Amino acid sequence: MLKTYGRQLTSARRLARFKRSLAAAGAEEEVTISRLAKRKMLVEQVAREILENLIVTGSENETVQLILNELNLEFREDFQFQYPPSEIDLQVFRITDMGPEEVTGPAKNAVFKRLWEITLEKVNDTML
Repeated sequence: MLKTYGRQLTSARRLARFKRSLAAAGAEEEVTISRLAKRKMLVEQVAREILENLIVTGSENETVQLILNELNLEFREDFQFQYPPSEIDLQVFRITDMGPEEVTGPAKNAVFKRLWEITLEKVNDTML
């Protein structure tokens, strides 16, 4: 029951972010897009799904494990990602001997930026 509730919370957050991005983008005209641009959009969509769902839930997916391992090796730290129950934004925790410690400010931005870059690389490499 708790897993179902957790999935519902994750879905609600995704929908809230989706609505927020639609409102910010406004109504855009359809444009014919080259194959490379379509591929890039698809890679970004899959990467976004991985970040929003699989990384937070601790998936055993091979691609997710590769992404997290590379991130942890680059920063020489173990990270954990969570959505707090009452918020939309993802939180990053550094696992230390004293327990989890929240990463904030510029360090959080650096982790997110590199996580996004690694995810894009891995998804692009594994897509046909």
